[in-house]
Amino acid sequence: MLSGTKIDKSEKKPRGRPRAYEPETALRQAAEAFWKSGYSGTSLDDISAATGMNRPSLRAAFGDKHDIYVRALSGYWELKFAAMHKALESGGTLAEALMKVYDAALSIYFSGDDQVLGCFVVGTAVTEAPGDPQILEIAAEGFRALDAAFEARFKLARTAGELKQGADPKTLALLASATMHSIAIRARTGTSRNDLRKLAQKAVNAICE
Repeated sequence: MLSGTKIDKSEKKPRGRPRAYEPETALRQAAEAFWKSGYSGTSLDDISAATGMNRPSLRAAFGDKHDIYVRALSGYWELKFAAMHKALESGGTLAEALMKVYDAALSIYFSGDDQVLGCFVVGTAVTEAPGDPQILEIAAEGFRALDAAFEARFKLARTAGELKQGADPKTLALLASATMHSIAIRARTGTSRNDLRKLAQKAVNAICE
């Protein structure tokens, strides 16, 4: 030690290199990889390329491929329900609220930069669900919540006189959900956004008549 040199013990050396990624951004990028190619068609190397993180870093941050996918699937439902509840609670007539829901869904389905993504759940989880109890439960729980959100809005509409007193909110909710699933499938298979919005409008007209 050099004579006269004092060491400030309060100074702490940095513990390793700081993380060069943002967890939310990395998960979004991983979700996009799954969204485009499906669960089975996406490898850890694909996720590594999408996020810019090497395999050890991915495992340390998020776990294995299945763990990453489950987080992406849950995150998608959160995104979709946030948009759906905002639309259903935005005021206006029942028909207007339903069209806002479908417009929000279409915005998600057509959000890809280089391809139409469709619905993350319909496009990736449905094929995996029969052989994976965890994916099955997350997907099924989301579909139940989707039906319940529509049903609650139809009950309000019936009370307000927008629907006939004999209308069955549960049945209408299933029809509204089925319309959303149909739109998602058709979006992924090439139907234009404009045509899908027309389809949604026809369904809304039928539901609200």
